[in-house]
Amino acid sequence: MITVRNVTLRRGVNVVLEGAGFTLNPGEKAGLVGHNGAGKSSLFALLAGRLQSDQGDIAVPPRWQIGEVAQDMPETGDGATQFVLQGDAPLVRAQALLAAAEASDDGHAIAEAHVALDEAGAFDAPSRAQALLLGLGFKAAELDAPVNSFSGGWRMRLQLARALMCPADLLLLDEPTNHLDLDALVWLENWLQRFAGTLLVISHDREFLDAVTRVTLHVDQGQVTRYAGNYTAFELMRAERLSQAASAYTRQRERIAHLQRFIDRFKAKATKAKQAQSRVKALARMEKLAPVLTASDFQFEFREPASLPNPMLVLRDVVCGYGDVPVVRQVNRTVLAGQRIGILGANGQGKSTLVKTIARTLPALAGTVTEGKGLAIGYFAQQEMDLLHADDTPLQLMTRQAREAAQSGQAGLSGEDTREQALRNFLGQFRFDGEMVKRPVGTLSGGERARLVLATIVWQRPNLLLLDEPTNHLDLTTREALSIALNEFDGTVLLVSHDRALLREVCDEFWLVTRGGVEPFDGDLDDYQRWLLELSRATVRGVEAPVRPGAVEAKTEPVPRSSSSAGARGASPPAAAATAAPSSASPRDDRKAKGQARAKLAENTRPLRTELAQIDKRLEALTAERSATEAALSGGDLPSAEIADHGRRLNHIAAETAMLEERWLELQQQLESLKAAAG
Repeated sequence: MITVRNVTLRRGVNVVLEGAGFTLNPGEKAGLVGHNGAGKSSLFALLAGRLQSDQGDIAVPPRWQIGEVAQDMPETGDGATQFVLQGDAPLVRAQALLAAAEASDDGHAIAEAHVALDEAGAFDAPSRAQALLLGLGFKAAELDAPVNSFSGGWRMRLQLARALMCPADLLLLDEPTNHLDLDALVWLENWLQRFAGTLLVISHDREFLDAVTRVTLHVDQGQVTRYAGNYTAFELMRAERLSQAASAYTRQRERIAHLQRFIDRFKAKATKAKQAQSRVKALARMEKLAPVLTASDFQFEFREPASLPNPMLVLRDVVCGYGDVPVVRQVNRTVLAGQRIGILGANGQGKSTLVKTIARTLPALAGTVTEGKGLAIGYFAQQEMDLLHADDTPLQLMTRQAREAAQSGQAGLSGEDTREQALRNFLGQFRFDGEMVKRPVGTLSGGERARLVLATIVWQRPNLLLLDEPTNHLDLTTREALSIALNEFDGTVLLVSHDRALLREVCDEFWLVTRGGVEPFDGDLDDYQRWLLELSRATVRGVEAPVRPGAVEAKTEPVPRSSSSAGARGASPPAAAATAAPSSASPRDDRKAKGQARAKLAENTRPLRTELAQIDKRLEALTAERSATEAALSGGDLPSAEIADHGRRLNHIAAETAMLEERWLELQQQLESLKAAAG
């Protein structure tokens, strides 16, 4: 159990936490929420032991293994799989023991090291590491590529895979979805749902929190409040609590006003002076409840576009790419006024390339892009610094933009709009107040830079919004403000995002970027998630991929892996002979050939059937052990050391079960392939 009691933490002159406390039980999955700067990451550092509190106690079972995502960008020539394997601390320790034992030629130590390697699951560790990489979107050809060959976002995925590789009793994840596309996010959700240890995750993705967590810890004004339930349940309970607090505040203000009227009326009268004085003391003792603000602390709206051309865009046989390398081919789509289009697809398929081509930051390699008269594009790039300069200040950026707009004769722009005070007032709407307008962009946080880009877009009065992952650095209240503003926007929206709440609330239709093209996706986000999961299962089992909702083109599904490999090896001789037997063969000869084929098949499949039986037996034992361990935990009155041991054992049981189930599926597929080849 994790126990935090009366913890106070100061960072410089700021008090981040003050008298905070909460508990987390083994196996609980909790979301840590609160506005940016509330102290969530500092709390992670306290739990991980990187920070020491100024006051209070933090108790984490000493034998617990803690896993978390390193925030530094890895710089190494190691291969991706090897880099991820290094996150398995018990495996690394066992390998070091073996190396030391072999160096000293100590036979007993070598034997103990091999036992440690076996306990750490060394035999299947590479396959587990590669399964993590594939689930997070890496291609098979990239599994051994040097870490230095990947871009920054992909290196952070490697850090995430490395953290997941750790057999952790406590897993700390700080914004794990920031560098993931929707495909990888769905995979991560399913992985975390199966994770048997204790999980504490910081995220601004409400659907991710709803799917993964069952406890919510809210950090606000230095305090941590525990709520039972996922993020949606937390919102409902907090809204009720805020409503009650608001009512209490109203009643208190009425009581204060009543006391104050009595004091003002009678404090000068000798006959009432004593009573008046007692009420002064009562007024001083009365606790002042702070007023509660239930609305979002950040709101904005897009200005009405000067015009709405229809169609906005027509793309005919467009090829998008970089230099001479095409990424997306033969794009034939029309964008109409008022459409809300979500762009789906795995990372690397070309979503950002398509958006950049429409935004004119990349030229089309072929085809034609026809723009409607008066088209005004507002573009939010996935990396905000692609649109900003580190040395600029918000005020300099807005002043330069106003000057350029005035020179180009932007419609609806008045002289008042370009004055410095008007620009300062405008930036204030996006929480750039006072001296913040003069801070260099390079010193702003990710969320502040995102708000600044939104401010520049709003000021331009676009009629077509191209938003590429606009929520990466936005907290939940700012995401809600963006969703409201987009729904009230009169123009057209093309949105790339892994934030499913935003996609659901804004988009009416979807495009799918896949296999080098752009196709309509006839379904909603639930259909897309189901299709992704079915696609993942089909890939693991080596069966035909599921049909995409709305697909009308001829399917080019991959041949099942086991069947194709069996075909490459050729049919077994008895099966081939039976297939090629002439029709004039006697029934006796036919039966003999079939009997020989069955005998040969039984001989060929015996090792597979034996291993399957062993796996079934082991799975039954693991199921029984898990039930017994869970029953022991639910019984209560256990020492903390035993609770930790049980939690760790449940973690190992879950990992071994997942590995055995994957092996069972692989063996079953091989068995069916051999049977099919034998006829």
